Amino acid sequence: MDLLNNLGLGFHTALTLQNLMYAFFGTVLGTLIGVLPGLGPVATIAMLLPSIYTLDATPALIMLAGIYYGAQYGGSTTAILINVPGESSSVVTAIDGYQMARRGRAGAALAAAGLGSFFAGCVGTIIIAAFAPPLTELAFKFGSAEYFSLMVLGLVGAVVLASGSLIKAIAMIVLGLLLGQINTDVITGTARFSFDIPELTDGIGFVVIAMGVFGFGEIIANLGQPEEHREVFTKEVKGLWPTKEDFKEAWPSVLRGTALGAVLGVLPGGGALLASFASYTLEKKVVRNPRVPFGKGAIQGVAGPESANNAGAQTSFIPMLTLGIPPNAVMALMVGAMTIKGIQPGPQVMTSNPELFWGLIASMWIGNLMLIVLNLPLIGIWIKLLTVPYRFLFPAIVVFCCIGTYSLNNNSFDVYMTAGFALLGYVFYKLSCEPAPLLLGFILGPMMEENLRRALLLARGDWSTFLTRPLSAGLLIAAALMIVVVMLPSIKNKREEAFQEEA
Repeated sequence: MDLLNNLGLGFHTALTLQNLMYAFFGTVLGTLIGVLPGLGPVATIAMLLPSIYTLDATPALIMLAGIYYGAQYGGSTTAILINVPGESSSVVTAIDGYQMARRGRAGAALAAAGLGSFFAGCVGTIIIAAFAPPLTELAFKFGSAEYFSLMVLGLVGAVVLASGSLIKAIAMIVLGLLLGQINTDVITGTARFSFDIPELTDGIGFVVIAMGVFGFGEIIANLGQPEEHREVFTKEVKGLWPTKEDFKEAWPSVLRGTALGAVLGVLPGGGALLASFASYTLEKKVVRNPRVPFGKGAIQGVAGPESANNAGAQTSFIPMLTLGIPPNAVMALMVGAMTIKGIQPGPQVMTSNPELFWGLIASMWIGNLMLIVLNLPLIGIWIKLLTVPYRFLFPAIVVFCCIGTYSLNNNSFDVYMTAGFALLGYVFYKLSCEPAPLLLGFILGPMMEENLRRALLLARGDWSTFLTRPLSAGLLIAAALMIVVVMLPSIKNKREEAFQEEA
C-alpha cells in the first residue's frame, strides 16, 4: 500500500507541466546525442550541468535522467544504420543490426531495438520502485566504516567489470584517486598537490574532467575517422514493423536481456555496457540453429543486447539513489548534480525529498513512453541528422563546451584545464584505456578518504574496526572474493571472451 501511495505522489509530481516539459526535453536530447556518434550522455550531462543552477532540483534531475536513458535508445540507431555505435553499450547491437540494414531490414532492426528497450526500461523502473525502499532501510545501518568498505567494493567492481585490460582499468582508477587528492585537506586546512596554483586549492572540477576526457577526447578521436567510411542506408529503411517470425524469435531474447541487465546494472563499473556484451554472449549460447546466423543479421543479436543495456541503465539508479554511490560515470555526474542543488546523495533523499525521489522514478515511466513514441515514427529524421558533416557539427560542440566550462566559475583557467584533459582523453583513446573508471575513482576518492579518516577517528586509530563491524567486514570480503574469482584462469578467459568484439 505504501508503494502505491508513493507512486501516486511520484506521478503527481512528474505530471506537472514543468516536469513533463523537462522530461520531454531530456528524452529528445538524449535520443539526439545517442544518434550522433562521438557524443555520449556523459559529455552532454557534463555540458549541461552549469544550466541546472537556475532550475529546481526535481526538473533538473528528471531532465538529466531522460538524457541518460534516451541516449541508450538513440545509440542503437547509428549502430544499425551506419555501423557506428552512438553509445559504447551499442557496440554489440552493431554486429547484427548493421547486417540487417545491409539486407534491407533496417526498419525491423530499429523497431526490435525500440520495443525491446521500451519493455526493459519499464521493467527496470518497476524494480527501482519495488527495491529502492528496502535498500534505503539497509543504508541507514551504514556508518563511516561501512561506507568506506562499500566504496572499496565499488572500485574493485569497477576494475573487474571494466572492458579491456585489468591493468589499464586499475591504472585509470588509481589516476582518478590521485586527481581527487588535489584539494585542501579538510582537517589540517593545507593545500595538497596544488603546485602553488590558487585555482587548484579547491580541487579540479569533475565537470572539467568529464567534459575534457569524454567530450573533447571523443570528438578528437572521431575526427580521426575517415568520413568516406560512413554509409547511411536511407533508402533501405521501410516497413518499420517486424514480422511475426521476428516477434517469435525476439521476445525470449528481450526477456533474457531484461533480466540480465536488471541485475548487472546495479553493479559498479558500467553495468549497461557489461550487460549488452553478456547478453550477446548468452544469446549465442542459448539460441540453437537461428534462422539467420549470428553476425549475419540475427534479430536476437539486436533485441537481447538492447533490452539488456536499457534495463541496466534504469537499475543503475538504485545504488545512486539509495546509497549515494555512483555505479558508473553518468551516475557520478548525477551525484554531482544533486550536490550542486544542495542535496546530500544517500538514503536520506527518500525521507527528506520524497517528491524528488518518487517524482524521478515516475518520470522514467513517462520518459520511456515518450521515447517509444519518438523513436518509431521519427526514425527518418534521425537518419537525416546522421548526414550533418562532422566539420559543421564538432566546432559547434566545442564552442558549447567552452562556454559551459567557462560559466562554471567565470574563469578561463577551467577552459585550459578542459583542453589539457581533452588531450589526455585522446591519449587514453589511442592506448585503448577506458576512461570511465578514472571518473569513478575521482568522485569516490575524496569520499573514501573522508569516511576512512572519520572511521579511524571514531575507533581511535584501530584499523580492526573495518573487520569487527559485520557489514563492513562482509563488504571487504566480497571485494576480496571478487578479485580472487576474476583472477582464476577460467573466469579470466570468459571475461575476455565476453568483452571481445566480434566481426
